[in-house]
Amino acid sequence: MSDSDVTRDGREGARPGREAVTGEQAGRRRRRRGRGERAMVPDAEFSSYYGKPILNKPTWKPLDIAGYLYLGGLAGASSLLAAGAQLTGRPAVARAAKLGAAGAISLSLAALVHDLGRPARFINMLRVFKPTSPMNLGSWLLAGYAPLTMVAAATDVARRYRLVGSAATAASAVLGPAVATYTAVLISDTAVPSWHEGYREMPFVFAGSGATAAAGLALVCAPAEQTGPARRMAALGAALELGAFGLMKRRMGLAAEPFEEEGTPKRLLRAAEVLTAGGAALAAVAGRRRGRGPGAVAGAALLGGSAALRFGVFHAGVVSAEDPKFTVVPQRARLRAAEG
Repeated sequence: MSDSDVTRDGREGARPGREAVTGEQAGRRRRRRGRGERAMVPDAEFSSYYGKPILNKPTWKPLDIAGYLYLGGLAGASSLLAAGAQLTGRPAVARAAKLGAAGAISLSLAALVHDLGRPARFINMLRVFKPTSPMNLGSWLLAGYAPLTMVAAATDVARRYRLVGSAATAASAVLGPAVATYTAVLISDTAVPSWHEGYREMPFVFAGSGATAAAGLALVCAPAEQTGPARRMAALGAALELGAFGLMKRRMGLAAEPFEEEGTPKRLLRAAEVLTAGGAALAAVAGRRRGRGPGAVAGAALLGGSAALRFGVFHAGVVSAEDPKFTVVPQRARLRAAEG
């Protein structure tokens, strides 16, 4: 028995040297199959060892944390609007904004504490001061800002201690822009791709969103003849929000896909665009008409658009953390760029 009569499995009679298809013959055979041939190698799928995700998706409760993001923006921008309305002699707008800021920041803190599980966990964050930690700085910011809004609102309602109330209003207005935007820094400081890649524009997106929400609240609650600053804030906030968000998506590349793919984030963000743009346009028209109806509708649209944006950004981040593609592909691109 010769070696040529034995296969690799030890069976006799097979002659692989004569029966095997050579590379050249296989190439011709593949070419004869034409363009409709199905690929034998499946498309690459991004996964990780043992089926575990590369990133742990955020475990935050959507209603709590997305609501915390939204209410913080509403509160911070409302404090700024309250100070401006008080200086220009619009008491109804000032009162609505002060009450809105106090109520929104109280609900925002309640949502944060509910997600943390125990109030002590929030208090523990105040045991140290760490300038390099957005979460620690945010905790200190909220601890100083929330009492100011409550003093400003209480003195306005009671019509007493007006000097104290004015000082609290001015101080809360100084802290208001930071309160409205620090949550953008907070989520951008994480490893979640669709949050982290938008770190340049996200604060501007949140600033515009907070401004539209504060303007919307004033349009709903105050008489039309006093809402001139709110209408202007709505127009500026909508332009900033929509412009910065569009720029952010173009610059982010692959990490912007969760904002545009079919699903909850796309539906929410599309609703945010429609409500914000429509609300700002209606607010501008409402200023030329009498009655609170058009202004109230515009305000409700602006409030809804701001909420939809925050919830859409939150859910898009969760989607990007669940899919390894959004982590692996940008990393490889950065490595190739560094090597080049």
